[in-house]
Amino acid sequence: MTKARWIALVLVLLSGGISVLWGSAIGLTESGAPDFRAVYYGARCLIEYHNPYEVSELEGVYRADGAELPSDPIQRQVATVFIYLPTAYIFIVPFAMLPYGAAQAIWLILLAGFFILAALLAWNLGARFAPGVSLFLICILLANSEVLFAGGNTAGLVVSLCMVAVWCFLKDRFVPAGILCLAASLAIKPHDAGLVWLYFLLAGGVYRKRALQTLVLTIALGLPAILWTTHVAPDWMQGLQSNLSATSAHGGINGPGPSSIGSRRIDMVVDLQSIVSVFGDDPRVYNSVSYLVCGALLLVWSVRTLRSRFSERRAWLALAAIVPLTMLVTYHRPWDAKLLLLAVPACAMLWAEGGLTGWLALMVTAAGIVLTGDIPLTILAILTKSLRLSSVELTGRILTVVFMRPIPLILLVMSIFYLWVYLRRTGPDRESGTSRPFQQGGGLT
Repeated sequence: MTKARWIALVLVLLSGGISVLWGSAIGLTESGAPDFRAVYYGARCLIEYHNPYEVSELEGVYRADGAELPSDPIQRQVATVFIYLPTAYIFIVPFAMLPYGAAQAIWLILLAGFFILAALLAWNLGARFAPGVSLFLICILLANSEVLFAGGNTAGLVVSLCMVAVWCFLKDRFVPAGILCLAASLAIKPHDAGLVWLYFLLAGGVYRKRALQTLVLTIALGLPAILWTTHVAPDWMQGLQSNLSATSAHGGINGPGPSSIGSRRIDMVVDLQSIVSVFGDDPRVYNSVSYLVCGALLLVWSVRTLRSRFSERRAWLALAAIVPLTMLVTYHRPWDAKLLLLAVPACAMLWAEGGLTGWLALMVTAAGIVLTGDIPLTILAILTKSLRLSSVELTGRILTVVFMRPIPLILLVMSIFYLWVYLRRTGPDRESGTSRPFQQGGGLT
């Protein structure tokens, strides 16, 4: 590798190391890694032939294992109200067969390894257009992911596997590994990887074949887990629906409304409902408006993808438009937004082409990555902790969205911007390099 690539590698590892070491130090404490603890004991519950979707049975498994349930109401709900699909068990059960301490340590190592690998692959893809801009954005994202490791959330693995799959498909290398990675992402968190999978399905040709192969593998991996769960807990679907309703209700930990428990925390809900609810705190209102807006954007994006001839550059624009929209359609939190790694190549490409569009791409993408970062969110939470704005006047509601819920706002702007650029690309793509001397050179090989 050249000297520039060595410097980039060091900076990526250093940025990732900040989050890994800081977050893991918190996660490895007695009360740390609440998200991993939840999936670990959910799978443990199933292994011991108890219903993980029944709070009382899950609490019993905690106590039998000598684990102390959190006293904090939010953390207690996280630990005991299980909301994962059974398809996730196929990947969690091997960890649940180990003692908790060993399972957690291995999980965090796996999470760190895949997350940094995903960042390196994102830089590899973006560096073809603008290595400096790609490195800048990726280092910001990596250095602001402490909560991901402190909580041990599965989103880190899902985002990483999704990034690996996209790299494999578009580079046409290690394609079977890419299919396995995308299938695992869909099985664990389909609401994170689903629209990325949809892109390859709509793109046609060999990519549709890979999307269908991924779907078949997902079913093959998930079906045994579904059958096992049905055998142990025949009414698991009702239990899952009940848990989702409980956590998404007014005041619940996943509720998007202003009265939500976590509305002012750094792990706030970031879907579009969370800003619509400021103007109408009624599920019938904010769900209808959100689905209408997101559905319209998704429809336009889908039609454009179906009618477009595939090219790598159009693929990056399509992915950059759909990734922020993924966060807006349904329940997500800032750690899910690490999927914005997939927007880095499109931003680098537009920056390399120059002009106003390049500057807008950089500003919008950087704003999305910064505002979903842990350190900026912590600062924002501190600054707005005592802020009281009118919930009656329109001005007060607008300021509430801008200052207290900026993430869904910037994600919406980001999705609309990249969709606008995607729709404008009607002519042949320019596959040559860039005119800016700092942006010459390739990625890591």
